[in-house]
Amino acid sequence: MKAFLILLLGAVLCLDSGSSLKCYSCTSQLSNSNCKKEVDCNDKTACKTDVIRVAGFFNLISKGCDSSCQSQYQDFSVGSRNISCCSSDLCNVNAAGSVRCSYGMAAGIAASVLWSFLNNRL
Repeated sequence: MKAFLILLLGAVLCLDSGSSLKCYSCTSQLSNSNCKKEVDCNDKTACKTDVIRVAGFFNLISKGCDSSCQSQYQDFSVGSRNISCCSSDLCNVNAAGSVRCSYGMAAGIAASVLWSFLNNRL
């Protein structure tokens, strides 16, 4: 019985205390290295990263907490905008990872369409 109580006490001590989500936060920075400020998000449910790329010249990076974050990618003739969302502590550390994922997804879709086209021609 004592062993069970000790194990139960150990399990209770290892539980998370219900702390809020932590995200990196910054506004309109040119470098991801300037976006290292950690903030507690309280009732917010996601970390948000917003990257605006201007025709290969520079990036504007904004990060923070968001309760209604929706990922999206928009391509403009002079640049692009990528909004990514995640929900674990400090998960918005990298401003470029989700952009690569969008290009990877586009390449995968293009490859599957090409594969289907080639298989139907044979």
